[in-house]
Amino acid sequence: MRQENSALDHLLSASGSQVLAEWQAEYGQSGTQGGGDVKAETSALLKALHAGLRADGDPSRLDVAAWDGVRDVLAGLSRSRAAQGASAENTSQLVLSVKKPLFSGLQATLAARPQELVAAVWAISTLVDKMAQFTMSTYQRTREEVILRQQQELLELSTPVVKLWDGVLAVPMIGTLDSSRTQLVMESLLQRIVETGSEIAIIDITGVPTVDTLVAQHLLKTVTAIRLMGADCIISGVRPQIAQTIVHLGINLQGITTKATLADALALAIKSLGFSVGRTKA
Repeated sequence: MRQENSALDHLLSASGSQVLAEWQAEYGQSGTQGGGDVKAETSALLKALHAGLRADGDPSRLDVAAWDGVRDVLAGLSRSRAAQGASAENTSQLVLSVKKPLFSGLQATLAARPQELVAAVWAISTLVDKMAQFTMSTYQRTREEVILRQQQELLELSTPVVKLWDGVLAVPMIGTLDSSRTQLVMESLLQRIVETGSEIAIIDITGVPTVDTLVAQHLLKTVTAIRLMGADCIISGVRPQIAQTIVHLGINLQGITTKATLADALALAIKSLGFSVGRTKA
């Protein structure tokens, strides 16, 4: 076993409980408390750290098999704290707070052997720094995953497929229409067409701020997919400025029924299905 690992192993074997208590106290004084169960997290991490030292893990290589347990604990607490809204600083500080009690313990046990003390302090400092870096990167990835999931959920909420009439579905579009959103709209709308057997789908673009060539291409793809399912499509919400933009860009919407408002599109859809709607006499 490496000499520095042996010194750390001896320290944790003899004074593990004291190191753990001092670690928790040091973290408590850091002013970044919050997040997970500190006692459970520090206990699990110190246990994994001790196991890695006994396996003679290289302090400069956190990616080796000896530190598998340490990485697992770090990944778990990073994900947990990220999900709970704890800050990145809070998460890394939990790891870095173990340095002081380890340094103090090593100084007490190796005071008469300064060369061994320096080597052990350097080893544990390097290892803890790498643990903190691993924690930060895992935390960042988890936060990005949470943000992407929330964006996907918001995207799904912003493109609901609404049944307006027997055989008539509508998708009110709000905001920018990009490739990923077009794909989601197509999947949701085509699935609903299959489920309900609807004959007409209305895509309302009243809430779409601008229509450019790319947006028009996305709309055309959606219309084509709807027609392949055996349904007709009406685009509503074509305001004067959007109509001018489409003409200016030379976008060909020939063969696609368009209406100025959703009400007009619904009236046309109802009429196309052979229904008539009128006022009842008082």
